[in-house]
Amino acid sequence: MNFLTSSALLDSVVLSILNKSDSYGYILTQNVTKTLEVSESTLYPALRRLQKSGDLETYDQTENGRNRRYYKITASGKAKLNDYLAAWKDAKEKLDSIFVGTQTKTKERGGQK
Repeated sequence: MNFLTSSALLDSVVLSILNKSDSYGYILTQNVTKTLEVSESTLYPALRRLQKSGDLETYDQTENGRNRRYYKITASGKAKLNDYLAAWKDAKEKLDSIFVGTQTKTKERGGQK
C-alpha cells in the first residue's frame, strides 16, 4: 500500500535533497524515487514550479561533452524547507500518537508499551 504523494511532500523531498548538494535532473530523479514513487513526468513540472516560485535556480555545466542542467536551492527554498520540516515534525508527532502511541502514554504506564 502506498500513501498518496502530495505536491508539498514532493517539493519538500526535492528541496531536502538539493539542500545537501546541487544536482542535475537524472541524479535528482534517482534520489527522489528512492523515497517516493514518482515519474519524471511528475518531477519535472515540480522542478519548474519550484523554480518559478524562486525556491530553485538552475545553471548549466558541461561534463564529458554533455550539457547538464543543475538545480540549486535558493535562500527562499531553504526557508520553505524549514517550514516543511516544522510541518512534518508536527504531522509525524500526531500520526505517531495514533500509530504507535505517544511517549506520554508509555510513561504513564510505567514505561511499558
